[in-house]
Amino acid sequence: MGTQQILLIVLSVIIVGIAVAVGITMFNAQATNSNRTAIMGDMNNLAASALAYYKTPDTHGGGGNAWGTTDDVGQWLGYDYETSGNPANTCSTGNGTYVLSIATDVLTITGLGTETGNDGSANVGGYLTITGSTSTISATVTN
Repeated sequence: MGTQQILLIVLSVIIVGIAVAVGITMFNAQATNSNRTAIMGDMNNLAASALAYYKTPDTHGGGGNAWGTTDDVGQWLGYDYETSGNPANTCSTGNGTYVLSIATDVLTITGLGTETGNDGSANVGGYLTITGSTSTISATVTN
């Protein structure tokens, strides 16, 4: 084989290797972004349902302008903690795990995804706070 042909083969192998590495990187970035979007979407759905619980009169099975306990809110959201094996304030989906916490008039939902985040070590995540009296919802992505 001529020197030129060997050089072309080596150059082709290098180009294919770089293309594969770029493809893997792009795939991982898309998986991370998809999981982050799914986590935030799940938390928004939980927040909407939790706010509906807060606003529903207690005579109709809601909170009557109170959060009650995380177990009350969780049961209303459809999570049966006792049979799922999750702690009383935790629920899980295919996208991640969510923890509910209540401080007076504020319900906080903290989500932890299944994909590694931007820092390369911790999973994607975020938290969402709902102020019941003002119906204010704010979300923050943490990784």
